[in-house]
Amino acid sequence: MRFGVTLTNNWGVEDVAGLVALGPFLESLGYHSVWVNHHVLNIGYVHDRLGGKPYHDALTVLTWVAAQTERVRLGTSVLVLPYLHPMTLGKQLATLDQLSGGRVVAGVGVGSLQEEHDLLNLVPFAERGAYADEFLAVLRTLWEDAEPHHTGQYFNLEGALAAPKPIQAPLPIAVGGNKRVALRRVARFGQAWHPLGLKPAAITERLAVLDEELDRHGRSRADIDVQLRWDIRPDADLRGRVEEYAQAGVDEIVWSLATPDLGLFRRTFERLAFDVVPLFR
Repeated sequence: MRFGVTLTNNWGVEDVAGLVALGPFLESLGYHSVWVNHHVLNIGYVHDRLGGKPYHDALTVLTWVAAQTERVRLGTSVLVLPYLHPMTLGKQLATLDQLSGGRVVAGVGVGSLQEEHDLLNLVPFAERGAYADEFLAVLRTLWEDAEPHHTGQYFNLEGALAAPKPIQAPLPIAVGGNKRVALRRVARFGQAWHPLGLKPAAITERLAVLDEELDRHGRSRADIDVQLRWDIRPDADLRGRVEEYAQAGVDEIVWSLATPDLGLFRRTFERLAFDVVPLFR
């Protein structure tokens, strides 16, 4: 079992230097990965939580963390693809993979906050899944083909080279989402499934569905990491549930803590690094 931690760039932290410093702190504790959250606007449930407090940009924070670390994997949990453009994001992630020595994990999803989606207005809300699928196909050709090519509903790419390429081949895509359509996207494009908050029994049920989807694409579970995003309380005893997740087939647990209190964040993940993580390595 591997363990990662999601930074609180989504919780209105005013001390952005202290926020970024959590990256090397977590690396020093032996965590496998550090992740960031993604939204663009304080609207809907994001506004309800933060008002006008900062929700720091995912890739900017992750780049600063990359510059201050050497080993930890650097993930996005998750980038909302309908807010973005694949040709821009492809270059950003490939550049970050180069700068970090090949440590990027591109966690992606389709999003659920329609108020934000409609303001950004890149694609109709009902089409966000189709947009995401084509987006991922474009990322793959940009990263992997000497002469990228794509003709589709949303994007056309011909006669333009993409550089730099990522160090990793492939740069891993971790697909978020708990429904069958997300599992289908994992089977088509992913190196990891990144579910949110599922209980162990639900993980087991959905992995059976994922196996069916993988088989349709000539792939198997050996091709996929299961990375569970798990929101925790600071005082919870997690050992029993971690064991259940391990038995259910989870490869990596990505913990998150809903707090702007950087001291509480540090104390919580220091405790877990000594009390829980060593039991499952």
